[in-house]
Amino acid sequence: MSSTDKTGATQAPKGFEALKSHIVTHKIDVGLWCTRVLTILFTFAYFVPLFGNPVNAYYKALIANAATSALRLHQRLPRVISWRDFLVAMSKEDSFHYLIYSVIFLYVSPFTLVLLPVFLFALIHFASYSLTLLDTIGRNSWWGARLLISLVELQSRKILSLIALTEILLMPISFIFLFFHGGLLTPFLYYQFLTMRYKSQRNPYTKNMFHELRIILDDFSDQPNTPNFLKNFIKSFIVVVSRFAPPLEAPRDN
Repeated sequence: MSSTDKTGATQAPKGFEALKSHIVTHKIDVGLWCTRVLTILFTFAYFVPLFGNPVNAYYKALIANAATSALRLHQRLPRVISWRDFLVAMSKEDSFHYLIYSVIFLYVSPFTLVLLPVFLFALIHFASYSLTLLDTIGRNSWWGARLLISLVELQSRKILSLIALTEILLMPISFIFLFFHGGLLTPFLYYQFLTMRYKSQRNPYTKNMFHELRIILDDFSDQPNTPNFLKNFIKSFIVVVSRFAPPLEAPRDN
């Protein structure tokens, strides 16, 4: 047998048979891809209510995100561990944070900005795994879809920063809007969520966004044409927010 024949024999099969084999082998990953697709579709159905009640689509998007977070949490958590270590490890997982996020807003009136983080997270991970599926079919397949996926991946840092900004903005909004329409506990539960996001060791974007916003406010308050009452308000606001910032844990060596 020639070297070319040997190479062809050892190459992994491509096409839809390879895709079918990949799905069987990676059931949870494909399940995550499906729940992210549902999150994206239900978000579109909420903003473009062509089919059914948009309010139902809003809650279905949150439920799909909760399913994604639960599956991802199942993947991430270690199998053999004490209950105390299990709870500590779970609280550090980003998927647990967004499982809590979905539960918080499932029981309050719809608010459009709530869907932005779950939609953008679903879009990023959907694009990433779609590329894996397309590679399974064949590297030269679906070039149009690959182009759209590459655009999402190129903007991933900006998208993650926008998610972090939205997470922060929802905190005061939870007091202003949800305090009256979503129950008294919503702002306090959301504060716990935001604290976990700030302390996240895997995703530093929320902590970095807090730092960037502080720099912007400091610069604005130091401008000579800024009124004194506004300067004092900004300084006091920064002090209050800084007091609520949780202490960061030093990362542990694995």
